[in-house]
Amino acid sequence: MRAAHDRQKIYADLRSDIEFAFGDKALLKVSPMRAVMRFGNRGKLSLKFIGPYEILDKVGEVAYHLALPSALERVRNVFYVSQSPKYVSDASHILEAETIELDDALTYVKTPKEILDWKCNTLFLPT
Repeated sequence: MRAAHDRQKIYADLRSDIEFAFGDKALLKVSPMRAVMRFGNRGKLSLKFIGPYEILDKVGEVAYHLALPSALERVRNVFYVSQSPKYVSDASHILEAETIELDDALTYVKTPKEILDWKCNTLFLPT
């Protein structure tokens, strides 16, 4: 029992050193418990983290208020350090959404941008 306690204390001490400041950005863990559905996502390819969200203020020793968007207004905005890893800003993380031209029937035509590879399979039959 003592060995298990010491092992868990080591893990807890690793996370307790993390502190956020006002204005920092943090990611939010979507599914903190196994087999529990959070935010409507479930399965192998579901998101692990969402965000980044700005930190508004410190609530306790390891709890922080996050500025969540209006889509998540039903979610409580206080999270623990263990559920919110720090986000380091990187320009490659920003994805541009491309606009799609819709016609009157609300349909669009898919056109390839470029052909990356092709093969010509021909059968050589004996004559």
